[in-house]
Amino acid sequence: AATVQQIIDAIGKSDAIFLGENHDDAVAHYFQSEIFKKTFDSYGKNRNVVLSMEMFERDVQTIVDEYLKDLITEKKFLDDSRPWNNYKNDYRPLVEYAKQNKLAVIAANAPRRYVNMVSRNGRDSINNLSPEAKKWLAPLPYASPSAEYAKKFNSLMGSVNGGDNHSVAKILDSQTLWDATMAFSIAERLKNNKNSLIIHVNGSFHTENRLGTAEQLLKYSPKAKVLVITMRSEDDFTKFDKAKYTDLGDFVILTDAKVPRSFK
Repeated sequence: AATVQQIIDAIGKSDAIFLGENHDDAVAHYFQSEIFKKTFDSYGKNRNVVLSMEMFERDVQTIVDEYLKDLITEKKFLDDSRPWNNYKNDYRPLVEYAKQNKLAVIAANAPRRYVNMVSRNGRDSINNLSPEAKKWLAPLPYASPSAEYAKKFNSLMGSVNGGDNHSVAKILDSQTLWDATMAFSIAERLKNNKNSLIIHVNGSFHTENRLGTAEQLLKYSPKAKVLVITMRSEDDFTKFDKAKYTDLGDFVILTDAKVPRSFK
C-alpha cells in the first residue's frame, strides 16, 4: 500500500506523470484534482507544473491559451474548443485551477477527424493532408504500436466486436496516432522547457502497463522520467489482487465502482 505523500514524492522525481482514468469515475476525477493541487503546492516554486489533457485537441491550443490569459470568456472558450460532454463536472476543476495559478495547459490530442480518417482508411491516408493539417499530429510517419500493446488492444477488440482483423488493424493504427500525438505534445514541452513537470490526464488504456502513450513518449524523449498512475473502478475496491493489478502502473489506485458515475 502507498500513501498519497509517497505518490507526491515520486511525482517530484519525474518529468511526465500519466494519470489514467475511467472517464466516468467521479472518485478518480476527485483524486486527479487533489494530485494536481498537491503537485503544484509541493513543486510549483521550483518546477513549471503543466497540465496536459487528452480531452483537448492540438488545433484548439490557441483557444485554450486565450482563455487561460482571460482574453476570452469561458462561454466562448467552450463554444470553440470542442470540450467533452463531461467537461463541466470532471475536467473544469483542473482547468480552472491551472488558470487561477497561471499554469500552462496542453491540448495534447490529435484532432478526432484525423483519427477517424485512419480508422476508416488506414494510417497512410493522413499522408494526403496539407502541411498545415499535419502540424496537429505527431511527426509522420508515426511509430507503430509495440507488439505488447497490439496484443492487449487486439484482445480487447476481439471481446468487443468479434474481431474483424482488417478493421481492428485500422482502429489500432488510429489509437496509436492518438498515443503518438499526445506523447509528442508532451515531448515538445519537455524539450522547450527542461524544468517542466507535466501532469497528463488520459483514459487508462492509453498508459496501462507503461504502454501506449507512455512508451511513445520515450521514443521522442528517451531520457524522460515517466510515472504511470492507473485508477481502476472495482466493486470490491478494498481487495488489492497483486497478480491482477501490480503491472498496470507504478501506482495503482482502486476506486469504489458503487459510487454513481459522473455521467451516463
